[in-house]
Amino acid sequence: MRKVFILFLTAAMVLNLAGCGGKQSGSAEEQDGGESRYAEALEVLEEVVKTYGENDLFAMYGGDQENAVMDAPGKFDISKTEELESVLGLPADLISSIEDAASMVHMMNANTFTGAAYRLKEGTDLNAFADSVKSSILARQWICGQPDTLVIINVDGRYVLTAYGAAELMEVFKNNALAALDGAQVMTETPIA
Repeated sequence: MRKVFILFLTAAMVLNLAGCGGKQSGSAEEQDGGESRYAEALEVLEEVVKTYGENDLFAMYGGDQENAVMDAPGKFDISKTEELESVLGLPADLISSIEDAASMVHMMNANTFTGAAYRLKEGTDLNAFADSVKSSILARQWICGQPDTLVIINVDGRYVLTAYGAAELMEVFKNNALAALDGAQVMTETPIA
C-alpha cells in the first residue's frame, strides 16, 4: 500500500510540474507558445479602435509622418528610427527588437494621447522591453502640456501596446484594449510626473 501511495504521489508531482510549464517567462515566443492570432501591429490597434463608443473616439492620425492616415491607426515604418523615438518614445536601442509597428496619435496634441503597438521579434525579453520603454517615456521632457498616465499592455506575448496621455483617454484606451484583445494584460500603469 505504501508503494502505491508513493507512486501516486510521484505521478501527482510530475503532473504538477508539467502544469508549471505553461507559466509565462520573459521572451516573446515563450509567452505565447507560438504564433499570435494578430497578423500585424496595425490589426492590434484597429481591434482596439473598433471598441470605442462614438463619444469616446477622438480625432487621430496614424502611422509615420510620411505615410500618415487620418482618423484611424496606421502602420509605422520601423526604418524611421528617429521618428519612432521622438514621436512614440521608443528608445533607439529597442528598435532592433521589433519587426512591426503601428500608431494612433491625437490630432490636436500628441501629449493628449499617443499610442503604439509593437510586434516583438522572437527571443525579445518582453519585461525588459516594457521596462526600457517605461524608463524612456518617464524621462522625457514635455512641451505643450504633460501627459497624465503611461500604460503598457502585453498582448499575447508577441505585441506590446504603449500609450500615454490624458488620464480619461488612457482609462478608455486601457479598458478597450483589455476587452478587445485576446491575452491582453496590463504590465505598467503609472502616473507621469
